Amino acid sequence: MVGILFSGGKDSVFSLYYYLEQGWDIKCLISLKSSNKESWMFHTPAISLVELQAKAIGLPIIVQETGGEKEKELLDLELALKRAKKEFGIKKVVVGALLSDYQQERVNRVGHNVNLKCHAPLWHKNQEKLLREIIYAGFDVRISGIASAGLSEKWLGRQIDAHAVDELVVLNKKIGLHVGGEGGEYESMVLDGPIFKKRVQLNETKKVVENEFKGRLDVISASLIDK
Repeated sequence: MVGILFSGGKDSVFSLYYYLEQGWDIKCLISLKSSNKESWMFHTPAISLVELQAKAIGLPIIVQETGGEKEKELLDLELALKRAKKEFGIKKVVVGALLSDYQQERVNRVGHNVNLKCHAPLWHKNQEKLLREIIYAGFDVRISGIASAGLSEKWLGRQIDAHAVDELVVLNKKIGLHVGGEGGEYESMVLDGPIFKKRVQLNETKKVVENEFKGRLDVISASLIDK
């Protein structure tokens, strides 16, 4: 009985897909909504979509609010995991971390505190290969936030397709940008895929740009449509 830490981004969605394909008993999704856009632990761009994404996938979701203060936000994660244990009887928690020792170590610590085994199926996978796997599997992934040289406002809302991956690989070679965005270079949201029963449609969005290389795509309105 498993709970998935769920941001609605490519890595948490693909981790869910991976374990569903393996036949694991996924009981719920677990999301942390941070009021601090600069949270050390939790994805914040387009986090408002998680409940709609959960509905599209057909799984229940626990949403825990957090102030996003460094280290203190771990107490909110612990509350969320305790809720998931109580309400859904989970015994394991899955995190979509790729390379972040900071995130991985802390999720493991909190999981240990509440007697949950932690799994990270994407840990240290080749990022280019992983992105291409996600695309090949049929997921519609969009860029929801940027914070890196080489990524301009034009990337906000862009679908990550094969051409986008090619460009990210070039940026990796030129300036060291992490292809999977694990260094915080970009954030993503997933609108559709093989585990979605309905598609998420973005009805109204707004680009909020802080400077040449930093911004986010705020979702003003979204809905579910039949596939």
